[in-house]
This record gives sequence, structure tokens and C-alpha cells, in this order.
Amino acid sequence: MPNLILPPPWRTPECQITPESLYLQAISRRSCLKLVGLGGLAAMGWLPACSQPVSEAEFSKNPKNYELSDVDRQVYPADHNATFVLDRPMTDEHIAAQYNNFYEFSEAKDDVWQRVGGFQPRPWTIAVSGLVKRPQQLDIDDLFTIMPMEERVYRHRCVEAWAMAVPWTGFPLKALVEKVDPLSTARFIRFTSFHSPQVAMGQRGYGPWPYTEGLTMAEATNELALLVTGIYGHPLPKQHGAPLRLVTPWKYGYKSIKSIVAMEFLAERPATFWNTLIPHEYDFVANVNPRIPHPRWSQDTERMIGSDQRFPTQYLNGYQEWAGLLYA
Repeated sequence: MPNLILPPPWRTPECQITPESLYLQAISRRSCLKLVGLGGLAAMGWLPACSQPVSEAEFSKNPKNYELSDVDRQVYPADHNATFVLDRPMTDEHIAAQYNNFYEFSEAKDDVWQRVGGFQPRPWTIAVSGLVKRPQQLDIDDLFTIMPMEERVYRHRCVEAWAMAVPWTGFPLKALVEKVDPLSTARFIRFTSFHSPQVAMGQRGYGPWPYTEGLTMAEATNELALLVTGIYGHPLPKQHGAPLRLVTPWKYGYKSIKSIVAMEFLAERPATFWNTLIPHEYDFVANVNPRIPHPRWSQDTERMIGSDQRFPTQYLNGYQEWAGLLYA
């Protein structure tokens, strides 16, 4: 009898992923603001405003905002690491490409893809420093060739109560942590995004730029933590955080720092963008927890963009089996 290798239950079949084209078709300014109750905050500039979706025909007139290098052609599509079992379908690529939180470029979600044309994700270097035995300056293409690339489908849960499911390509953050060999005194990792106000207009406004985020070492070495290089079988479009972003599916989306240029290993907990800007609303941990409401709206349910379905919000976004012990 042949040996059977069963995939982890967090892997999701491709047939259950929400089509991207459905995503923005169901969104309007009224429905979005009604969903998350953010009208006043958006007007103040704290959160992106919602607006009418861009049609697929209009979107198709513009080139996709990602660069394809010779190394990319060797990487994509990466092996789909079995399938991820989800309770909902996948988001269509066209929709996910038009709906992005990327405050460096815009406070609105639906026009980021139109504002990233001047952003260049090549050449790109990631500096790894701090409490490590092997600090490094890593060229993004060199990194792609030495890391174990795979495709995973994860649910994405925004603190604004919308959700989607997409197939990410990337490698476990743990693999890079092991490569640089942290000291025993390293307890946190601080991630830093790019800073280029001449290209990213959002960086000319409020905020402790550049965007920063942080994880504990235990979180960073959890098997679900992924450094993402691609989506839907090709390199990340610019609006998704090319050429490298973080995905931690048990946390709210604001933890998913985009366009990473530096990782620093630290003994003390680092300051982070949203926790610095609005600490009473956005904590450092940022775990999905329906029992802890946002000060201005409930986290009890989430709305799947595209299908417009509502689901009960799951503790740790449904990944308690793999991340729950981190907070026991």
C-alpha cells in the first residue's frame, strides 16, 4: 500500500478561492463605509476612503504593475504546496489587484494600482542587521534563487472587517531567520519598508515614515509566517508590495508590511507604524480576535469581498491550531 502524505489542514483547494473580478464589483462607497463604519475616520485622513470600483475594461487598458526578471521566469509558477482547505472561495486576481491598502501611495484602496507606475522594485536590496551572527545585504534576485519557494492559499482578514483569500508565492520567514543565525538575545524583528516621497506621494503626509512593523521571534519562526514574492502564480504587482512583503495570516492585514528593505533583530520591542500613530486602536500584537472590538466597530463578522458573504470572524483567523500556542 503506498504511503500517503496528507497536506496540513490549513492548505486550501484552488477551486475554493474567491474570483478577483467579483471583488470590486460588489463594493461601493456606501456599502464599504456602512460595512466598517469608517466615514468620519476616512474624512480625517486616518483610513482610506472607499469609492466606486474600477471596471475590468478600464483596468485592462493599463499594464500590470510588476516587473519580470530572468530569475522570476525561473521561479514562477512555484509548486503549489498541496491545497489549503478553506471554508470559502478564492478572490479573483483582477479584483485583488485593484483593492489595496498601501498608504505610501494613497489613502484610497481602489486607486493604488494607478499610482504605482513610477515605483521601481528592481534593483532591490534587503539589509539584515542587528543581533545576528551573519548580517547581510541581500539582492532580491539572489534571495529568490536560494530560498524554498512555494505557493500557499491563505485567508486575509483586514481590521476594517473585509476579507479575501488569495494564492501567495513565497518562502517561510523562518528559512531566512535561520540563514542569518540570530543571537540568543534577539527577541523581536523590525521590518522597514522603502522611503521615497518623490515617488510615493502618501509619504509626504502624516505618519512616522517609513512604514515599520514587528514580530516576536516566536511569531517570525512560526510555520505560517511567509515572506511573499508573488501572487496568482506570478511576481507581486507593485500595488501588492513588490518585490517582497510579509504575510502572517493569523494577524490583521496592517501587519503585512510591503516592499521591505530592512530587517533588524532586536532585544526590545520595536515601535511600529500604526501602533505609534493610533496606539489605542492598533496594538502591536494585531491578532485577529472577534472578542476584542475595534473602538468604533465590531469584529464579530467579516465580509468576503466579491461574494459579499458574511462569515463569523474566527479567532486567529482560523489558524489557532498553528498559532494558538504562541499566546497560551
